[in-house]
Amino acid sequence: MLVLRCEVYIDAVDRSTGKVVDESLIFNIRVRDVNDHAPQFPEKEFNISVKESHAAGQPIFQLLTVDLDQENTPNSQVLYFLVSQTPLLRESGFRIDLISGETAPWFTLIVRATDCGEPSLSSTATIHVSVEEGNNHMPTFVEDHYEIQISEGEVARGVLYLPVQDGDSPFTPAWRAQFHILDGNEEEHFDILTDPETNRAVLNVIKPLDYETQAAHSLGIAVENQEPLFSCEEGQAQPSTKAMASITVSVQVVDTNDPPVFHPRSFIVSEEDGAGPGIRLGDFNATDPDRVTSQIRYKLVHDPADWVTVDEETGAVTTKQQIDRESPHVNGSFYTILVHAVDSGLPPLTGTGTLMLFLSDINDNAPTLQSHSRHLEICESAGNQPLLLEAEDGDLDPYSDPFTFDLDSAQRDVDGTWMLRTKQGEGRSAELVMLRSLPPGEYLVPLFLGDRQGLTQRQSVNVRVCSCPSGSKCETLSNTGLLLWALPPVCAALLTLAAALLSLLRCRFEFGPKRLGGVIPSDNGHQTLIVYNEESQALSAQMQPTGGGQMPALSFSAAAAHAKPDVKGHGMFFEPRSMRNRSSTPVYLDRLVPRCPLPLMERRVIETWNQKLHAIDVQDSDTGYTPHVYREEGECEEAETLSSLTFLEQDLPPELLDYLSLKSTPYEAMCSASRVPS
Repeated sequence: MLVLRCEVYIDAVDRSTGKVVDESLIFNIRVRDVNDHAPQFPEKEFNISVKESHAAGQPIFQLLTVDLDQENTPNSQVLYFLVSQTPLLRESGFRIDLISGETAPWFTLIVRATDCGEPSLSSTATIHVSVEEGNNHMPTFVEDHYEIQISEGEVARGVLYLPVQDGDSPFTPAWRAQFHILDGNEEEHFDILTDPETNRAVLNVIKPLDYETQAAHSLGIAVENQEPLFSCEEGQAQPSTKAMASITVSVQVVDTNDPPVFHPRSFIVSEEDGAGPGIRLGDFNATDPDRVTSQIRYKLVHDPADWVTVDEETGAVTTKQQIDRESPHVNGSFYTILVHAVDSGLPPLTGTGTLMLFLSDINDNAPTLQSHSRHLEICESAGNQPLLLEAEDGDLDPYSDPFTFDLDSAQRDVDGTWMLRTKQGEGRSAELVMLRSLPPGEYLVPLFLGDRQGLTQRQSVNVRVCSCPSGSKCETLSNTGLLLWALPPVCAALLTLAAALLSLLRCRFEFGPKRLGGVIPSDNGHQTLIVYNEESQALSAQMQPTGGGQMPALSFSAAAAHAKPDVKGHGMFFEPRSMRNRSSTPVYLDRLVPRCPLPLMERRVIETWNQKLHAIDVQDSDTGYTPHVYREEGECEEAETLSSLTFLEQDLPPELLDYLSLKSTPYEAMCSASRVPS
């Protein structure tokens, strides 16, 4: 209830004028409070919890009430009383300011709040207290000693389970166990964990045991709870002074067959690059941990370059052929050799040893041009545009770069046609510059490459000079040799005819027209030689001796077959004078020996062909059969010379060569029969 206090003012006023005729009369009025409100709790019921180990005399909960009567008067002063406690122990477990050491899972308390007014008013509240159990029971092992056997060399989980007993509430921190290995695990072979469901200890082997090192282990294992153990003495919780429960676990290590051990497991041997066979590089040494007198055999298992042998009994490593640091099996100058040592156990076990062979470099490789620098192209109009030459060396420093680039001055006009220049700090490359204008063609530029120690070798750069009609890049030459494989059957027949003509031409050059004139008339042929097709690109041909007293036979070159007849220097039987210089030689031209002008050769071939056909018709065994044209397939292109029918033997399939060989036999036999001894 609110306390009211007010002031009342009374004035005297003239009715006719409305003016105050006297001073105001003031009355002070105060309302006196009476006890008409009882103390009130915020809630009618409260739920709290308290630990079992809570010390006596320490508060666990505070109750507050509200009284609406005037403050600081007896009507608003409140006193608290514990009305009842359930369950009721031998001694009162609770009071408003004290808790005893007696325990129960829960308590129900009724508290009354009473004010001091006249008459006094009061109200009550109910408190439900849940007691959380503390760790007042120590965990104990079921047994006090355990014995187990574990095989050596193994890692295993759950080799032993240790159950414990605990009187505290399950699955609480006061019940959950923690295990410790107190002694016997100095090498950290074991660890121990807690099974969260059963609260048992789980012993594990995390590092393999070795029978030869230690045959038995004795482990001391202790247990405690997650929550510290306490005891209650005279209503006060005190830390427990009892020692943790512990047991002993005896571990017997079972001996098994161990693999041989190398001493050392790997070692490095240095040898000079290029060392020959018969050099003893080193010895592998392995022992059997199980038996000192065990027989160990050594076996070579990794020698990718097949350079060494390993003695089966002694482990000696010896080279059997020359070693090369530039081998693809050498990585960073190291060559790896792996050897197995096999014992005589059942089953036999294997250990692995490694020999790292370091190959010290020697200067056994001269620098060479990289592949992309061996064939270069430049437009005729490019002038003195430099061509980049890059070199490489399989040796290491100091037998590698910087390289020296020098033209081969022994070749005439090299210095007047080409020039080499190098840039400061770029010891692996140089620039090739054309000093004077050269006609389109391919040129070989000879030069010498040397390393830092002066080891030099001769190299050649193939430079193609082209006219570049479409821009600043050379056009790609078409490979006409591939067209032979795409010829239709009709053109294959033309190749057969060409082979026959060449065979007759050989007989013509060997015996001459006078030797055949008495047998074959030159003006009574029964058939006509038809010109079918001549390729637009002529092949170079020359006469070469066949040995054994035979006359020269025609040979053919495919180099000119790839040349364009419209370009200067290409498609010709003779090397153009403009390309004959002392600094380079066009590589697409062969050595040519001209025999006679082409028109004269055509007339001789036609004459010889007519004579041979007539001779076939007048043979004694002739049946009068006249050659007949069975089929003509389309029109063949015209050509200027018979040289377009030339071909290379390697460009034809083997079946066609066999066919040509059979068909040419009668002509060769005829020529042989016609020979007149000189």
